[in-house]
Amino acid sequence: MDQKTLRRFEAHCIQEEAPQCKASCPLHVDARELCRLLSTGKINEAWAILCRTLPLPGILARICDAPCKGACLRAQKGGSIELAALERFCAENATRTPALRPLPSRGKRAAVIGAGLPGLSAAWNLARKGISVELYCTKKDDGLKVFSLADTIVSAELEKLSTLGVRFHEGESPSLEHAESLLDDVDAVFADPSVLPAELLHISLPDPLTLACDRERLFAAPADMATGSPALLAALGHKAALSIERALQNAALGFGREKEAPYTSRLYTNIENETELAPVPIPAAGYAQDQAQQEAARCFQCECMECVNNCAYLKEFGGYPKVYARQIYNNASIVKGTRQANTMINSCMLCDLCTELCPEDFPMAELCLGARRELVDNEVMPQSAHDFALRDMAFANSDACSYAEHAPGEAQSEWAYFPGCQLSASSPGSILKSYAFLREQLDGGVGLFLHCCGAPADWAGETALFQESSAALRLHWEKMGRPKLIVACPSCLETLGSALPEAECISLWSVLNAHVAALAPARPEQPLCLHDPCTARYDAGLQQEVRDLLHKIGVTSTEPRLTGVTTECCGFGGLLADANPSLAATVSQRRAAALDNDGVTYCAMCRDLFAKAGKASFHMLDLIFPESETPVSRPAPSDSERRENRVRLKEQLLEELWNRSAAPRPAYQSVAVKLTPEAESLMASRRILLTDIQKALHAVKESKKSLRNVKTGHSLTRFRPTNVTYWVEYEEQDNGAFLVHRVWSHRMNILGADA
Repeated sequence: MDQKTLRRFEAHCIQEEAPQCKASCPLHVDARELCRLLSTGKINEAWAILCRTLPLPGILARICDAPCKGACLRAQKGGSIELAALERFCAENATRTPALRPLPSRGKRAAVIGAGLPGLSAAWNLARKGISVELYCTKKDDGLKVFSLADTIVSAELEKLSTLGVRFHEGESPSLEHAESLLDDVDAVFADPSVLPAELLHISLPDPLTLACDRERLFAAPADMATGSPALLAALGHKAALSIERALQNAALGFGREKEAPYTSRLYTNIENETELAPVPIPAAGYAQDQAQQEAARCFQCECMECVNNCAYLKEFGGYPKVYARQIYNNASIVKGTRQANTMINSCMLCDLCTELCPEDFPMAELCLGARRELVDNEVMPQSAHDFALRDMAFANSDACSYAEHAPGEAQSEWAYFPGCQLSASSPGSILKSYAFLREQLDGGVGLFLHCCGAPADWAGETALFQESSAALRLHWEKMGRPKLIVACPSCLETLGSALPEAECISLWSVLNAHVAALAPARPEQPLCLHDPCTARYDAGLQQEVRDLLHKIGVTSTEPRLTGVTTECCGFGGLLADANPSLAATVSQRRAAALDNDGVTYCAMCRDLFAKAGKASFHMLDLIFPESETPVSRPAPSDSERRENRVRLKEQLLEELWNRSAAPRPAYQSVAVKLTPEAESLMASRRILLTDIQKALHAVKESKKSLRNVKTGHSLTRFRPTNVTYWVEYEEQDNGAFLVHRVWSHRMNILGADA
């Protein structure tokens, strides 16, 4: 990822945008932070917010009319925050004011003509930047009398200007001649439009963005800019001060000032579920502390976080997409493969929920998948990240499991059933029944295509492996005569669109809808909660086919809060379980808990992960071709059982339909193994397969090499069939079987040891 790409991703995330109140304030006061601090009783800290932002804060905080109120989102839920009253409360109740610390002198002088709010504000801002200010006025408090403030308050604030080094020259009459004479004496001049508007200076109207005029080093504004909100008047002085500062630095006057004036922020905040709450009434004497805290607590503390609030993955790493984009850029482009950052990259489920919920369509899946591909291409992706899934994919495509053939007795296939490797692993019986049904109902021949679609390679960022898998798919498909594919798995439907784009793919549910009269489905007594797999997010037709089919077979269904185009991932997407097993379990449990009744879905992995999370759930085929009276209680198969199911499915199909014998099983599978509960638990947590244990024990039978613990009588052996070493602690029993007590694995290669 280069800098340009990073900036493109960053631009999509609006979490760091200003809240509407701050954006609409002429001086951009951070009202959100002010309310947060006040709501917890931190008056001095809230006052410090105002002192950092407002010129003459003791005055402006008391006279501000809060032009931001119109933009406050709380207006839609009871009434805008009474920010003006909160500012006055701070000014009158703070016990500590931050010290005024102007920057060191820059050796530059500026003159301000007029002591209205714009002039005083300009003087305040210039002096704080280290620029000497001469302020010329009739009387220095004339411009503040209209606000009816106590003399002590006005005097105290004007004294602060003197403390900053502003020199007042009272008794001066503003005029064009005075302005011109000052230009000969100082480096820049600002004419306060409330006293000396641009119309009296005989100049063309100043640039509204910078207040620059056709007289060099003279800054002014027309009379109509000197009316309105006190905050707007003070902001006018701030604008002049910034322009003078830039002019004295020979910098571009207008660069980057698009958001200097009030604007509409891009920040989105979802207030749909917020309760109505009216403002706290303002007493004549102003808020007491408890009232101020209560009013400040009404603030929504606006932020977006739509994606983070709805995605366990994004919440897990304590940030939001713009932060993650920077971390991914640093990992891929600078530190080249930091393990912690890799975990974050590989934990994304690639499900696109964040993109759908984001008001700006932030593409987190695109970001993470691109980073995975880059890490793989640069050979810095750890092997452990997706090794199990890729080995499982290779096994699904091996001769032990894969098969592509015309229907028994047929020489051609108009159709081919592609159930997907995960359905084969989860429920092989449903494939036998659904394939028989398809052969009975469809003309033209229905072949069978057992193969992985290649999704694991695609999700892992293994582009070359995905292309290799796609080429193998195409070869089998073309040998079958390019049939139309009947696809049961939504992930396969999505992936085949990339792997085999020229193939016509039809969902199994579309076919079953057309032949529903021939079905004899199970009908649960209670409604089922329908879960849409995340790979069906943008396939509205597929979603509707499933809903139509449920209705036709007499099943009443409800839906969770996030459904259809906003459905959540079950925890399988993006190979999350490989990269971050604990987070995958959290995601599965969270989604299972969102289903208000027994669940029903049309993805085998979704169904199995819900079952593993303790949620009674049906796969659609459990309803349509039930294998028992209580298919909802079907447990989720273990990793070892999933592999065995695929192998047995092919063996059964060959024997029962094609009258062929399957290839002999490998010799190691003849090793009889019994597992203790501890061993079963370790196998599940470390994703160690029964076949891995059998290979190790078969090797020890051949080599007779093992270690024996004389205290327990247990033996220990190791075996390294691939890039993983497996250790097995076992007892050999009298009948020749092995009782396995504990297992573990690692990727270290012990140099000098036998393989």
